[in-house]
Amino acid sequence: MYISITKQHLNNNFSQSASDFVDYLEKENEGILPELQEPFFDQKNDHIPPEQVVKEIDGNTAKLKKVEPKFYSLTINPSQQELKAINNDPEQLKIYVREVMKDYAASFHRDQPVTVDDIKYFAKIEHERTFKGFDREVRENQPYRAQIVRLENEIRKIERGELSGSIPSKTKKVESLKAEIPHKIEGKPIEQGMKKLGFQTHVHIIVSRKDVSNRYSLSPGSKYMESESKLNGLMVKRGFNRDLFYKRAEKTFDTLFNYKRNFVETYEARKSYIKDPHHYFAHLLGLPTNERSAAFKILGKAGVRVPQVNIPANKVQMALKTIKQFKKAMDVARSSSSIGI
Repeated sequence: MYISITKQHLNNNFSQSASDFVDYLEKENEGILPELQEPFFDQKNDHIPPEQVVKEIDGNTAKLKKVEPKFYSLTINPSQQELKAINNDPEQLKIYVREVMKDYAASFHRDQPVTVDDIKYFAKIEHERTFKGFDREVRENQPYRAQIVRLENEIRKIERGELSGSIPSKTKKVESLKAEIPHKIEGKPIEQGMKKLGFQTHVHIIVSRKDVSNRYSLSPGSKYMESESKLNGLMVKRGFNRDLFYKRAEKTFDTLFNYKRNFVETYEARKSYIKDPHHYFAHLLGLPTNERSAAFKILGKAGVRVPQVNIPANKVQMALKTIKQFKKAMDVARSSSSIGI
């Protein structure tokens, strides 16, 4: 499970309306019959029109300055394994979102506990993802595409008499490159903007910066982590614990759906990989055989080229070369995917 939290932002200024973001979230509903569209929902309502979302978010910004964000965006990205566990059922995902927003509220550090009823949010399920320029498949196809474009341009110039050369020879080379291009979907080379296969369901959530009473600021983007400060002579609690939120969100999914999470799917593993790769790989290679095999399979599906590793039965022995191979493969996979490993 990969969850991101980002503040509303547009260039160097904050827009005074959520309309552009809401319009963006409506993109999958374009050209679809109303009864087949995915509506916005919140903690208690299943069908909320986009106009209401804009009105309520824009009307809940009391005392916020023009240089302050008016809302935050949460994106919940289940892995394909997690989506398979719930049969890619949007109703199950909706149940999960409503539980996650309880975890979100509980992660604020305040003198009075924050509950989900204090949070103004609207969520939207999307079913498709497209390849971006930074995706591994697009990047690895690019050198081939560049050569094909160059050769096709040369063929056109030869046809116009602007360049000398053999058209059949260059045409044959183009066909050879098209056959060699490594990543395809149904015979077509993968390029930016092409839809990804498999379960791609994810959730966008727009959360007001202010609580439902429009009196208090609830910012998950605060730089303060469970700290206290003096206000009018009194010590007050402030901040949002992202670490706690991510852990709770993962546990909530596992509890709700009885999901057996592999080490490489955990939030703790991602943190370990970033902070101490040696420890991450030692843990990975030290897993019981069946769990390690499952972990490698998950990594393989995520695009990680797992090197051959020999592990003595008595203890784990990792060569620096192996660690570097793993880390390079992991970095490539993580940088080309919106789903965290």
